[in-house]
Amino acid sequence: MTVRQMLEQDEHRRLRGEAAFADAHSGRARPEQPSDVRTDFQRDCDRIAYSKAYRRLMHKTQVFLQPEGDHYRTRMTHTMEVSRIARTIARALRVNEDLTEAIALGHDLGHTPFGHAGEAALAEVLPGGFEHNEQSLRVVELLENDGSGLNLTYEVRMGIVGHTGERIPATWEGRIVRLADRIAYINHDIDDAIRAGVLEARQIPAPVQRLLGRTTSERINKLVCDTIAASEERGTVTMHGEIRQTMEDLRDFMFANVYRNPVAKGEESKAKDIVRTLYEYYCKQPSRLPEDFRRRLEREPASRVVADYIAGMTDKFAVYTFSSLFIPTAWQLR
Repeated sequence: MTVRQMLEQDEHRRLRGEAAFADAHSGRARPEQPSDVRTDFQRDCDRIAYSKAYRRLMHKTQVFLQPEGDHYRTRMTHTMEVSRIARTIARALRVNEDLTEAIALGHDLGHTPFGHAGEAALAEVLPGGFEHNEQSLRVVELLENDGSGLNLTYEVRMGIVGHTGERIPATWEGRIVRLADRIAYINHDIDDAIRAGVLEARQIPAPVQRLLGRTTSERINKLVCDTIAASEERGTVTMHGEIRQTMEDLRDFMFANVYRNPVAKGEESKAKDIVRTLYEYYCKQPSRLPEDFRRRLEREPASRVVADYIAGMTDKFAVYTFSSLFIPTAWQLR
């Protein structure tokens, strides 16, 4: 018996019936020989963690554009926090931690430079619109590995595309990541906003502080514990109604006071202009795209290929590309 087979047997002993089992997944787009030492969900975790798209997350904005300081979240640290929260919930509910982690690590691979500002700019100019969860799916299915994708299992791919939006994942693991993503970003964005001086802790609504807690740690712990308790009680991934509503109230508070705050978002119009300008430039001159993207022009419209290229950029690379294309060399800062 291989190590993988022992791990698969152990899953059947430990996990609840609603869990997704690695030896019973719905397959990959291209069949592969199984590993001797890793389950298929473990392989998917590794493929995402070693991908170029994952490495680029460290240089992509979470909320604050070009913040002064080393302790603000990036898209990668957000992803790591989602993974930790999701694994804690999955472990307590006795579902598949490896599948949960794979979905969490891959859920934001399609995010643009400049966070949601970049996403909004691409959504305005790309025919059919742009959604980062759909782009994350394109990354793992098409864009990585020079166009061959990561060939992930169906459960991971559907969890990635369903982490936000209208598509709800069929697996408990995917629904856990969907909740963990919201738990993570609401609370760590509060932490960053306080650090940036955009928000003061005392401004958080009193009912939220009373029910969820006064600190980031207290709120995350309350939301995680409630998710575990409510899911056990009701036999599906959920929260108790009052707790969920309070979390949504906190999210609304963040939109009003942080996500639309002119201090936090003061540079967003510039970021959007960079994205729109780059898009227009490459759509008019697709021959200036890198070679691996030019090859795809035979199969897909230039607008789609250009959007893929820009979505994959880090903040710094987008600024550098814009500068090299549109700012005279003599005027560029050294």
